[in-house]
Amino acid sequence: MEERGGGPISIWIGFSVFLVMLLFAVQVIFNLYAASVVTAVSSDAARRVAGSDGGPSSIAAAEAQARQSLGRYGDRVAFIWDVSGDEEVVLRVQSENPTFLPAAMAGPVGLDRLDRTIRIRVERFR
Repeated sequence: MEERGGGPISIWIGFSVFLVMLLFAVQVIFNLYAASVVTAVSSDAARRVAGSDGGPSSIAAAEAQARQSLGRYGDRVAFIWDVSGDEEVVLRVQSENPTFLPAAMAGPVGLDRLDRTIRIRVERFR
């Protein structure tokens, strides 16, 4: 009787494909979670600055609170503020996500970086 099926090489190929697909799923889930949390925390920080005087002290306080809310991930995040106009507060947030995939796979798909721009209108009493 002849044995059908693959040998050890096909088992390792199948296992490798399964492992890459699993790591890709983990990377996508982590990226979605990080994007959601960073966007929410950044929106709160920008809203806090837009509701205050918009000076350096309010920016520093809002950024410190945002970093505290993000925990260790906050060390990876760069906050770029633009409060030069009287109409809106613009906050650009950039970070590099940890990757579970090889860089050659995570980079082209866009799962290794996070870049968000938050615009909050400044409302003043008249």
